[in-house]
Amino acid sequence: MKRFNILLAGVALATLSAGSPAFAQGTPQTIALTQVDPTTLATGYRTSKVVGSTVYNAMGETVGTIDDLIVTPNDKVPFAVLSVGGFLGVGSKYVVVSYAALNVSDKKFILRDATKASLKSLPEYKYAP
Repeated sequence: MKRFNILLAGVALATLSAGSPAFAQGTPQTIALTQVDPTTLATGYRTSKVVGSTVYNAMGETVGTIDDLIVTPNDKVPFAVLSVGGFLGVGSKYVVVSYAALNVSDKKFILRDATKASLKSLPEYKYAP
């Protein structure tokens, strides 16, 4: 009898959830969709591949590592959080540069005029808790 009640409750729940379409409450959404050509995305970089990448200057010197990418909600402009200085993450400092300042050449991220000293002189970025 107990199994029958559990089975009946399961069937009733499945019937109710599948029986009618769900409608959002409130104002209907209007979304302006734009068509994206997938072939253009093939030349891009996934964030999972960008984060952790080494950043070089124009002379090929290592100046930091990309720790994170942040997109602002209003401007929708990406910024790169770089980890500079330190050794194996100890003693490093986080600074922020515009993602547009980074150039990609031979799958390397290059911040042309940067030096370790110039990046260390930037204000420190601290993640919000």
